[in-house]
Amino acid sequence: MSDPLYVVTGASKGIGAAIARELAARGLSVVCLSRTGGTPAGQGVVCDMADEQQVKETFGLIAKVGPIAGLVNNAGLQRTTASAKLETGEYERVMHLNATSLMVACREAYPYLKAYGAGRIVNIGSFFDKLGVSGNLAYCASKAAVGAITRCLAVEWAVDGILVNNVAPGYIETDLNRDFVNRDKVKSWLGGRIPVGRIGQPNEVAQVVAALMTGSMTFLNGETIYVDGGHGINH
Repeated sequence: MSDPLYVVTGASKGIGAAIARELAARGLSVVCLSRTGGTPAGQGVVCDMADEQQVKETFGLIAKVGPIAGLVNNAGLQRTTASAKLETGEYERVMHLNATSLMVACREAYPYLKAYGAGRIVNIGSFFDKLGVSGNLAYCASKAAVGAITRCLAVEWAVDGILVNNVAPGYIETDLNRDFVNRDKVKSWLGGRIPVGRIGQPNEVAQVVAALMTGSMTFLNGETIYVDGGHGINH
């Protein structure tokens, strides 16, 4: 029998790449989905997560290789725009990739996870889901939706042996934001706001995701786990 497969979306860089590497380091067979097909570990597959038909077909092809045991929904998009100038099209693009496409991925993976009998889904949200952030209306709304989707699926699919949880990072240093977060002014501000005194690293998110995927926490379901150094609860 083929090894169970763990699918990571948006896995070519940043947090997604760190998650793929961590899962592979723990001995799991990883399938990395991205628009480029680039992969830091395991097998890379080209898939535009915003293309519903392509997502459906991709999961079908993966299932022919081996049983799908886990799904990490990491693909996402962030845009910063003043709310009074936020165009409907931009709002819908952010909501589509961050929330609708995540729902589609869960739905298409569902029959395969159910067949596996002990499937796990980890959605990647954001601590912005509970904050009011200037210029981030679409992003905050989409990540709040991720938490709601997680809770609904967790309640509905537990009977099928599928656990669904949401990992919500705070400020994490990646290739995309490294120059910004390392500016002296930004670094000083974040160091003062985050109780642990620094921003996080992708591997710190990856370790939490991997623990949910590989651990024996079979009673943890439908929860949002904040990986933000205490930033979101700091008064």
